[in-house]
Amino acid sequence: MAHFRLKALEEVLNRKPEEFTREKNLVSDFYGKLAFDKPKMKKYLSKAAFNAVMEAIEKGTTIDRKMADQVAQGMKSWALENGATHYTHWFQPLTDTTAEKHDAFIVHGDEGRVIEAFSGKLLAQQEPDASSFPSGGIRQTFEARGYTAWDPSSPAFISETTLTIPTIFISYTGDALDYKTPLLRALHQVDKAATAVCQYFDKNVTSVKANLGWEQEYFLIDEALFKARPDLVLTGRTLTGHASSKDQQLDDHYFSSIPTRANRFMQDVENEAYKLGIPVKTRHNEVAPNQFELAPIFEEANLANDHNQLIMDIMQKIARRHKFRILYHEKPFAGINGSGKHNNWSLSTNTGVNLYSPGKNPKSNLLFLTFVVNTLKAVYDNQDLLRASILTASNQHRLGANEAPPAILSVFLGSEVSKMLDLMEESVVDRKMTPEEKTALKLNIGRIPEIILDNTDRNRTSPFAFTGNRFEFRAVGSSANNASALIVLNSVVAHQLNKFKEKVDAIIAKDVKKDEAIFQVLKELIINSKPIRFNGDGYSEEWVKEAKKRGLTNIRNVPESLSAYLRPENKRLFEGLGIFNEPELHGRVEVEYEKFIMKVQIEARVLGDLAINHIVPTAVQYQTMLLENVLRQKELFSEEEFEQLAGARKDLIKEVGGHISAIKSKRHDMIEARKKANVIEDTVKKAEAYDKKVKPFLDDIRYHIDKLELIVDNELWPLPKYRELLFVR
Repeated sequence: MAHFRLKALEEVLNRKPEEFTREKNLVSDFYGKLAFDKPKMKKYLSKAAFNAVMEAIEKGTTIDRKMADQVAQGMKSWALENGATHYTHWFQPLTDTTAEKHDAFIVHGDEGRVIEAFSGKLLAQQEPDASSFPSGGIRQTFEARGYTAWDPSSPAFISETTLTIPTIFISYTGDALDYKTPLLRALHQVDKAATAVCQYFDKNVTSVKANLGWEQEYFLIDEALFKARPDLVLTGRTLTGHASSKDQQLDDHYFSSIPTRANRFMQDVENEAYKLGIPVKTRHNEVAPNQFELAPIFEEANLANDHNQLIMDIMQKIARRHKFRILYHEKPFAGINGSGKHNNWSLSTNTGVNLYSPGKNPKSNLLFLTFVVNTLKAVYDNQDLLRASILTASNQHRLGANEAPPAILSVFLGSEVSKMLDLMEESVVDRKMTPEEKTALKLNIGRIPEIILDNTDRNRTSPFAFTGNRFEFRAVGSSANNASALIVLNSVVAHQLNKFKEKVDAIIAKDVKKDEAIFQVLKELIINSKPIRFNGDGYSEEWVKEAKKRGLTNIRNVPESLSAYLRPENKRLFEGLGIFNEPELHGRVEVEYEKFIMKVQIEARVLGDLAINHIVPTAVQYQTMLLENVLRQKELFSEEEFEQLAGARKDLIKEVGGHISAIKSKRHDMIEARKKANVIEDTVKKAEAYDKKVKPFLDDIRYHIDKLELIVDNELWPLPKYRELLFVR
């Protein structure tokens, strides 16, 4: 194994730059070349078919069979012209990956030949085998039938030679088995709720859409070194490895010159993204060595999430062309920064107004504050739900470390917006306001635009931060499907906006003017949600103590966090909005518990194998070398000389032996703990057993392995070390 490690290093050092294909034209010349977007639809569809698709996208109307056939014919013609031979329904099951089944366009023609065909029926719906996808008990394993249904709001695209059609995935009984279905439901609900509130301010607002700008962080690791680390191959993170003497202490990687090989990889990724209509905008080095970030321009949330899932797949494929492997795990290396996927989220109207942008007059600023305050209240009331949407087996390694938001949910607003909320809290709005009070308050609100755009800072320690015209949900993990967080965020904001409108309408019914009714409710919300507002250092111990005083929760383990989904009030929230029915919600939570169990189980098995088949034999070999050295010294030197020369060797032999014994003992105990956990039938209790009884052994065993890494001869050590993984180009 040590020889394999040295060969892997030799291959890296001799690596030559990879060639890549790059369009020579301007990006605008080939952007969207492989996406069946509006310009393509206008070209390949009849006017009636194009209008039918636009109506479906904008108003949620149904496309009838005749129109679907026309769309399918146009889509097929375009796909064949661009080299497609197959088609697939592309969906997002609860595996945290995407899924697809490719079918050729061919059907039987005359005289034993074939022709290319594609119908509206095949476009609109297909029936993939659903038996092996997780459902959490919604259906039995032997019940194989599941359906995919076309989502016209997300353009079809060509991936290599396959026409790829974004779809939802549901069971035979119509229950959601994916991320997209409940996301679309949540986006519909926030549209309805936000539009109703906007009607207080502008009757021209008839729809509101949620926007998303994701920031994808990732690590690039040389393929040869990746293959020499079984833990990276099987779990996505290093289960052993002592810190390198130098890692990120100097912050010299952050925003520095992008390494040549990495830059070529990024250019290749961007090139493919532009062809597919993915508006990637930013690339840069992140804080940790070999860590990078990719970010696009904002898009409608459903489309943006599809594009994120697609780009993650593209990056993995292109990385292999460049002899890299991508690590999306939230914490692939101990002791240095992990990776997140910040979700920059906002709401905008059909009239072009960003509801989180301060306006140019008091009326638009009251609209702005209405949505900021309601979002605050939604986060405060649903902090545990929001945490449950992002806390996973991999992301819990990252949250709470001094590199990422803490597990305590808080909202950063910046000084200027905070001052405005304080002013509204202090104002007397539970009685009829005098004209002077109303004018003074509106004038102060009216000053927000200039101040906020110039002076609002960011707070990287905040899980949920206002950043000038949007909220940034920073706690989302890099390997996650954004939809998990977006489903909860849009649902809780919709729920809060509905409650806000009910209260305002009730006050207006008592002959209170609309503005004063809005002020009254906003003041109540500002006071009630004040504990969630925090502009300070989220990493500090003082904040942990302060948050506890405020009644904010600090849940750091996955099993306890997931239980929030099934609280009665949260079940009512989801079921009331139509996001999940009861079987869907229970099934989804069951899947999350199962994923947690399996990921910890896999890590335990991999570490056990590494420990007993790789590390212990290497340590024994080194210990034997030391013993032989001591025995030879005893033959050559007098007893007095031997004691002087061999003392340190004997201490080292004992130290190595102590670590070997500890590893073997703790591995045995870990296996026994796993056996006990595996016989527990209740999934929640089983997850708790894995969290409390099995998972701690991962750190305990690692401690002794990492100590041996510092002791054992470098040439014997079987695994690439951090200094090699993170710094060899």
